[in-house]
Amino acid sequence: MSELFDAVITGSGPNGISTAIYLQKKGLKTVIFEQASTPGGSVRTEELTLAGFKHDIGSAIHPMAYASPFLRKLPLEDHGLKWIFPEIPYTQVLSDGGAVACYRDIKATADQLGEDAASYIHLFESLTKSWPKIEKDLLGPLTWPDDPVEFLKFGLRAFPSARFFANHNFKKEKTKLFFYGAAAHSTLPLTNIASASFGLVLSIMAHKYGWPFPEGGASGLTNALISYYKSLGGEIRLNEKISDLKQLPESDSYLFDLTPRQILSIKNIELSSTYKKRLQKYNYGAGVFKIDWALEEPIPWLNDKCRRSGTVHIGYSTEEIEKSESDIHANRLNNIPYVLLAQNSVFDTTRAPVGKQTAWAYCHVPNGNIADQTAAIEDQIEKAAPGFRKIILARNTYTTRQLEHFNPNIIGGDINGGKQDITQLFTRPVAKLDPYATSNPKIFICSSSTPPGGGVHGMCGYHAARSAFKFLDKSKRI
Repeated sequence: MSELFDAVITGSGPNGISTAIYLQKKGLKTVIFEQASTPGGSVRTEELTLAGFKHDIGSAIHPMAYASPFLRKLPLEDHGLKWIFPEIPYTQVLSDGGAVACYRDIKATADQLGEDAASYIHLFESLTKSWPKIEKDLLGPLTWPDDPVEFLKFGLRAFPSARFFANHNFKKEKTKLFFYGAAAHSTLPLTNIASASFGLVLSIMAHKYGWPFPEGGASGLTNALISYYKSLGGEIRLNEKISDLKQLPESDSYLFDLTPRQILSIKNIELSSTYKKRLQKYNYGAGVFKIDWALEEPIPWLNDKCRRSGTVHIGYSTEEIEKSESDIHANRLNNIPYVLLAQNSVFDTTRAPVGKQTAWAYCHVPNGNIADQTAAIEDQIEKAAPGFRKIILARNTYTTRQLEHFNPNIIGGDINGGKQDITQLFTRPVAKLDPYATSNPKIFICSSSTPPGGGVHGMCGYHAARSAFKFLDKSKRI
């Protein structure tokens, strides 16, 4: 190819597009190459079951996209994005048919927790208030924080395991279970160091921003990002699977919205042998088994709070959820799994034909495991919503292998771009002062395999773009 670019980006997930937007706004000439026929990576919406039923394939609820310090500064609403806010961000089911709802209002949430109410209010009023002072430092590479005192306060609460945090701060089983439901999004054993951090951040997001999602499907976010990028003069080329660096046009820099294993498979990428060996040691996390349903009517939850929630966490005791997550990391399939369920169509009538509904759920499985967990997931839902199976019109399932086929970034079903434990939380994909840079000064990684990791839409791309821009600016001065 004879064209010359300042930056070529491979991969069009939110991080890849964010990388391109940042550099394009800096006046550079950029282009995105995407292997699929539709941009967005996992942030896509398709009719997977029946005509007229829209399902988000890999990403359904987007609290961290709405709260992303980079994305929220972009005029995405001018490019068609409309956010929908469920009445209740999320709810945890209980074994007795009850439920605990995480409301936007901290006190209303705490009022359900009995003798744990005061502790919950003290914790989350303080954390939610301090979030703006620490978000930049938490959602990026390790640096000296702008507000060391607030950062340390958060760190002391976030560093322990979810089990330790729950037992230390709460007395009631239902409060501990409520926290476990949020913390288990980490896909880590809840006895692991720093697993509490995921529960804290997601709870803070619920209280500060809610857990919104794009109207019409996750593709609404992708379409708005692409529209804005093109308005800046950016270019995207679809159906371009890159297996050799020589397929790409000449450029001053190359940025990859790919995981380490994929980068290592690209020919002529010219990385040092030492750096390649370090990438080879990168660890991938648990996978997921996912189901999308077309439904005759809303899910018949026993508890009204579940009916009014965008997300429902399903697990009936702390012991059950803890065992579910520990089994997965011991490479054991658990048939009483912790289940995450989203029901977007309850709040977004564009998702299904009039009177009908969609729902989406997954459970964690060992990385690469291809067992069918349909019965296990639906059994768990039936306990909290008797008669659920009777309203199913159609279902579509994805094993870890099928998810990876849909999006090659989902290695072995790992939707987080790599294990997010304490050894890889800030030091992904390798431990470096600048984790986005590689051994080749022209090559950068901008995927969720860099800090701050999976689910924090756009922030990995933003930080990688800043790293690349420093190199490009310096090289032009020279």
